[in-house]
Amino acid sequence: MNDDSRLTRAELIKAVNELKRKLKVNQAKQSKNTSALADSAERLRAILETAVEGIITIDGRGIIESFNPASEKIFGWSANEAIGKNVSLLMPAPFRHSHDHYLENYQNTGSAKIIGIGREVVGQRRDGSTFPMDLSVSEVRLANRRMFTGFVRDITERKRLEKEIIEISNREQQRIGQDLHDGLCQELTGIELVCQVLAQKLAAKSKAESKQASEIAQHIRSAISHTRQLARGLSPVELEANGFMSALHELTANVQKLFQVECRLECGAPVLIQNNVLATHLYRIVQEAINNAVKHGRAKKISVSLKSAGDRIVLAVTDDGLGFTDESKKIGGMGLHIMKYRAGVLDAVLEIRSGTGGAGTTVECRFKKDL
Repeated sequence: MNDDSRLTRAELIKAVNELKRKLKVNQAKQSKNTSALADSAERLRAILETAVEGIITIDGRGIIESFNPASEKIFGWSANEAIGKNVSLLMPAPFRHSHDHYLENYQNTGSAKIIGIGREVVGQRRDGSTFPMDLSVSEVRLANRRMFTGFVRDITERKRLEKEIIEISNREQQRIGQDLHDGLCQELTGIELVCQVLAQKLAAKSKAESKQASEIAQHIRSAISHTRQLARGLSPVELEANGFMSALHELTANVQKLFQVECRLECGAPVLIQNNVLATHLYRIVQEAINNAVKHGRAKKISVSLKSAGDRIVLAVTDDGLGFTDESKKIGGMGLHIMKYRAGVLDAVLEIRSGTGGAGTTVECRFKKDL
């Protein structure tokens, strides 16, 4: 420690001036830091105010702490109304009642359902209407507490356009299938008849030429059969009310014939589906589930069931294959994604689960009768 009492006047003045200089430097640094903090806060506020995505922060109990203008526009609640309320305010049942459990489970076990994982969920506006939204949640750990930030985007328009594209694609496939069946097949049938008449006329003159004409007719019949199969694949469901059940019967019969596996349809009471678009989506889901069971699950038995359950219809495909392994997820990833997407278009619930002991797979689709 220095003994300032022994310093000369000049030395004391110099020491005081040095202290003043250091004090000014520290004050300048503090002022600069304060300005930088204020600038950062202003920039953060500007980002929150102008972001097109809803940005919502909540505490560890699920209480809303901030609610940006985009969130106000998406959900219909003002920031003053939303702040201080539980975030379940923005969710329809049954998700509303499960949210606090998700937070508690995550904080106790670290098992994330949504946190750190972007996914498509259902939101609820102030007027009670629901809508699809993309939600990603990130966690922020402060000194003595946790906060969670949710980024929300209303995807109603995107889902509408996707649904419209799928429906246009289905209609185009049906048109091509109908043209093949009613156009090309009819023309080929006419050519076959001509060949048969020619064969009969040539029979008296030349057996060899008559045989060739008969062979041409046979090849044309084979072409007609293949064309009808193509047409059926493009437009699998007839417009009649029982067209979906008939299509499933034909599908299971063809699978059994082509792949040499036991494949049957279980449908006790008739389940009639009037909506052809709905029926086509369901048919494609069943078709994809059967393909996965045969190609990836190496199943020997496949069961397709269709039944009514209250106000819903349950469609399920069950097999005795290898089960829903990580490898099968990887191989059939695109097919599984398309199945889930088709179910989403129908507002249906699609569940994929393995059987007891991990063997076998069940793909179950539940949807409202009035769709």
